[in-house]
Amino acid sequence: MKAHSELRLLPWSGPDGKPCYLSTDDDSSHLSRLADTTEAAQLDAGQELLEHAMEVIADAESGPAELRLLAVDLTEALRDTLRVAVSRGHRLPAPDSAAREEEDASPRVPTTAFG
Repeated sequence: MKAHSELRLLPWSGPDGKPCYLSTDDDSSHLSRLADTTEAAQLDAGQELLEHAMEVIADAESGPAELRLLAVDLTEALRDTLRVAVSRGHRLPAPDSAAREEEDASPRVPTTAFG
């Protein structure tokens, strides 16, 4: 297996609220699998919360306390989702130089073409 060039941002924080990182070249290690499972659960929870939020917002009788709780829950879900996105983004393979050169040689459309 290829060694990771960066540490993996884990989907949880340490006891002091600081980010936790994993250094391993084994994507199937116990901690890597736990992180994968936790990320999936966080994204699923975010999706469910989004569906709930749409119902609450559509209900004209939702009160300030319910909306405040929803804002708190959505903020936590957004934090978790952004952490997953950052972690996964850092683990994407860097494009090789040949692909970048090919990309640079591709035709460009001037921005004026978009109005």
